[in-house]
Amino acid sequence: MSGEHEVVITSSADVVAVRQLVRSVAIEVGLSLVDQTKIVTAASELARNALVYADGGDVRILVVENGHRRGLKLIVTDDGPGIPDLELALTDGWTTGKGLGLGLSGSRRLVDEFDLLSGPEKGTTVTVTKWAR
Repeated sequence: MSGEHEVVITSSADVVAVRQLVRSVAIEVGLSLVDQTKIVTAASELARNALVYADGGDVRILVVENGHRRGLKLIVTDDGPGIPDLELALTDGWTTGKGLGLGLSGSRRLVDEFDLLSGPEKGTTVTVTKWAR
């Protein structure tokens, strides 16, 4: 299970597959049950965002190490319309869709490291990491 895994997101079934694979890798890395739940929730939100706002994308799942610590890194990429205002997009309650507007901001709170790159017509890449404690 170690190494790198990739899931192409084209349907809701793929979002479920991401959740299952992230849970398996999180267990392997040694994340606590609470941290497993946090990274699985973030993965689900980010994969669903790629599906809903960009008609799909790609999720890379990597086991990472920093000295004696192991962690799980997710890189969620899409070729959608991009996010014109990143600060606004990370505001709780802001949405361009029908959701609660907590996907990006909620995901940021659930992980240890969060990076968002996007722009109009440039797609979006969200990179998150959760470290085992």
